[in-house]
Amino acid sequence: MPEEFLSTLEGINGFNKESFVNTHLSDEQIVSVRINPQKLSAGNDQLFPNESTPIISAKIPWASNGYYLSSRPLFTLDPFFHAGLYYVQEASSMFVEQALKQSTDISKPLKVLDLCAAPGGKSTLLQSLISHESLLVSNELIKSRVNILQENIIKWGASNIVITNNDPQYFSKMENYFDVILVDAPCSGSGLFRRDPEAIREWSEENVKLCSYRQQRILADIWPALKKNGILIYSTCSYSKQENEDMLDWIMEKFEADSLPISIKPEWNIIESRPDVNKGYGYRFYPDKIKGEGFFIGCLQKKNGNSFGTPVIKKQSLEKLTKNDELIVRTHIQPEKNPILACFKHNNMVYALPAHLENDIIFLRNKLYLRKAGILLGKLNSGSLIPEHELAISAIVSKEIPFIEVDKENAIQYLRKEELKMDISGRGWTLIQYKKQNLGWIKMLQNRFNNYYPTEWRIVMRNPKSQV
Repeated sequence: MPEEFLSTLEGINGFNKESFVNTHLSDEQIVSVRINPQKLSAGNDQLFPNESTPIISAKIPWASNGYYLSSRPLFTLDPFFHAGLYYVQEASSMFVEQALKQSTDISKPLKVLDLCAAPGGKSTLLQSLISHESLLVSNELIKSRVNILQENIIKWGASNIVITNNDPQYFSKMENYFDVILVDAPCSGSGLFRRDPEAIREWSEENVKLCSYRQQRILADIWPALKKNGILIYSTCSYSKQENEDMLDWIMEKFEADSLPISIKPEWNIIESRPDVNKGYGYRFYPDKIKGEGFFIGCLQKKNGNSFGTPVIKKQSLEKLTKNDELIVRTHIQPEKNPILACFKHNNMVYALPAHLENDIIFLRNKLYLRKAGILLGKLNSGSLIPEHELAISAIVSKEIPFIEVDKENAIQYLRKEELKMDISGRGWTLIQYKKQNLGWIKMLQNRFNNYYPTEWRIVMRNPKSQV
């Protein structure tokens, strides 16, 4: 580890050079997952059912749905991973839950923006915490990273998420719109040195400086979009003071924001670190002190600006379904529940989203490039619905749709888009399930069936001896 890097950390609260270096030299591998409460309401005991011994070793203390694993399973060959029952997420970053819960009343309807969202860990975390009446906008600037974000959001199965692909500057036009904005800022990445040794070779003080300038530009762009008394959660996976405490100081001075404390328990070993000038509140995660990787987070409240009312949209609406089409579509989704879902059509494709968010979707569409909104149900064709994979693994799919329960071998065969090693009879669209969890669609025809698992998502790994 470069001495140049270590010298920049001297004097920062919580830094102990010897234990810090030794931890990075160790072979310890921390593996953690966060379960999807929409799909695993019974708890974590259903995960990794083919293990001979339990691999869930402990609860992550600051995350209500987070768990440490005693070893790293082969997630690629776990059908539950593909069904969206859990997300593999670094434990330190799950602390975003505490920042949100302690700064905001999450029982109320909120408009939340995850600005730098790919690959989707923090977006799926936020969605699990906010109410069904809330809206989450999950944005990713880099076009090549939007596909993995969209895949993970689809697997999560929620209807109140919008995926956008925009530069932060586009959000400056949405004045006072969001109640909460999470900026998990692009950074120099030193917090991931243990997990990614390549990042060590790429580190330099010049890169840290460039990252801090970019972070300032991003924050300046999105600040107008935060409403008065709204909450900004700022985080990085960097140890650099320039990207962390100095950035909190800069935000407080530039935008007249208040820094909010986050309550932490002593046994968590998270280090409170106060910026030099304005004495705000930052929180550092050191891998020699906690079971996780390097992370920094701070929470700020906007003091100026205004509140944003309900969007007023004149002479615009989403395309509604005809009564007959509505009847066809409704047989594929669960009966009305909270929130009430509305179905809309765009280019003959049908989407479902919370009915009360219609004006918000139109407002967002006028301001941003929307990659996806709500859940794509399928395509209407000659009086029937050709269902999409999104519907199959969503939290709204009807429980009355025919299904076939398969064992693990056939689940993997299905996820590879290969023939199932079992007799199948029947006709029409049918769900493939593994241990009561939907994996996707097949269409049964006379003497055969078609596998409609998305080609771009199929398992290509060949390792039959490996188990999950």
